[in-house]
Amino acid sequence: MIIVMNPGAKKEQVDDVLARLKQVGFGIHLSEGETRTVIGAIGDRTRAHSLGLEAMEGVEKVVPISKPFKLVSREFRQENTIINLNGVKIGAEKLIVMAGPCAVESKEQVKQIAASIKEAGADVLRGGAYKPRTSPYAFQGMEEEGLKLLAEAREKTGLCIVTEVVNPQCVPLVEKYSDILQVGARNMQNFHLLRELGQTRKPVLLKRGLSATIEEWLMAAEYLMSGGNYNVILCERGIRTFETYTRNTLDLSAIPIVKGLSHLPVIVDPSHGTGQRRLVSSMCKAAIAAGADGLMIEVHPDPERALCDGPQSLNPGQFKELMQELGRVAASVDRTM
Repeated sequence: MIIVMNPGAKKEQVDDVLARLKQVGFGIHLSEGETRTVIGAIGDRTRAHSLGLEAMEGVEKVVPISKPFKLVSREFRQENTIINLNGVKIGAEKLIVMAGPCAVESKEQVKQIAASIKEAGADVLRGGAYKPRTSPYAFQGMEEEGLKLLAEAREKTGLCIVTEVVNPQCVPLVEKYSDILQVGARNMQNFHLLRELGQTRKPVLLKRGLSATIEEWLMAAEYLMSGGNYNVILCERGIRTFETYTRNTLDLSAIPIVKGLSHLPVIVDPSHGTGQRRLVSSMCKAAIAAGADGLMIEVHPDPERALCDGPQSLNPGQFKELMQELGRVAASVDRTM
């Protein structure tokens, strides 16, 4: 359930409510908005009736949350969550673009792509240092050396870094080098990993699983938030269907659905969503029109020679041209790039 405090409720009144909830063992999650404070209380709701919370000073109302995802829901927080990352605001009016190669391959590659996407207007450099691949014989990533190359690129360009973490043991290392920790589609329901990431305070980008329903996706986000990490970014990257003309089926209808259900920012990865370079531009524009807060786009200096996902990667020239086109689409829905 959530306890909605009156606008302007005093700190002492909030503390009194928290103390009463803790007396009966409720888990507490505090959300302090611009106009009012909302307290999320996780526990046996039947015991709450005996607490007389509605009669306490400063309390406006007590609302039970019926959905299985509690902290992720709009009921817990009406305002959109905006994640401020060194001045880069994810979920605000300005659309955020994360761009870069599927995998970090060399120092020169990262240096070149970071400079080019920065010039084109991207906000975040993406690149995989750890690569969970379907085949054990495929390139698995440069690991810590790749993380170091990403960190060097950040120092030179000022771009934030997002990179994937593949298991709980890797979390401290990846957290050391990155600004956003990414959970890939194959790990969306790796609950041990989600619990570990819930203990961090750096933003986590949670990709939708290959066959995950929207509710399962939001429940994975609930794992992160229940651990105390409220800096969660959802990423739609396509789901597996019977269609064979694209790598995945990019579910753009999920954007307005999730926006109605949750306060968390939503971005879209059309590169993985389609698997085809020629479709990326159209799907980027459609994602913006559908209400996405940002995009994740694969960009490689030489896609034909990429160690992974070359067919879906843009080259720097194509990315620059796309960024110019996206600005016009963003303006049509009252957003900026």
